Amino acid sequence: MPTAKTNPVVKTAKAATVPARTARPAARQSVTRAAKPAPAKAPARKSAAAKSAVAKPVAATVAEVKPPKIKLVRDSFTIPRNEYDTLDALKARLVQLARPAKKSEVLRAGIALLATLNDAALIAALDAVPAIKTGRPKKAKSA
Repeated sequence: MPTAKTNPVVKTAKAATVPARTARPAARQSVTRAAKPAPAKAPARKSAAAKSAVAKPVAATVAEVKPPKIKLVRDSFTIPRNEYDTLDALKARLVQLARPAKKSEVLRAGIALLATLNDAALIAALDAVPAIKTGRPKKAKSA
């Protein structure tokens, strides 16, 4: 197999396949620059009041499109097993209704519904839920 050093034809063939990266000829550049018209002077500047009147509607539309980020809070709580199973049953029911949801979404929907109740209905709903001992449940001893 001939190498580039021993075969000058190979060198010229490689050089011919590489695209040339040269700038435009100097004569052509000067013609292009001369053909372009000189830029016109900028129009008179707008007053500060006119600028702010134009800028405010644009800023308002950007704010409407992108709502502010809501800060999320991570929390943990204890829930009785039967209520936890009810939560899973609600999730399964939502899947059957073609609207799957996460546990947190179901809980947040419940909170939203509680917030719409009047005072008497809210107290009745809380009275229907038994109070539980707070804190982490004790682990069963493995013997």
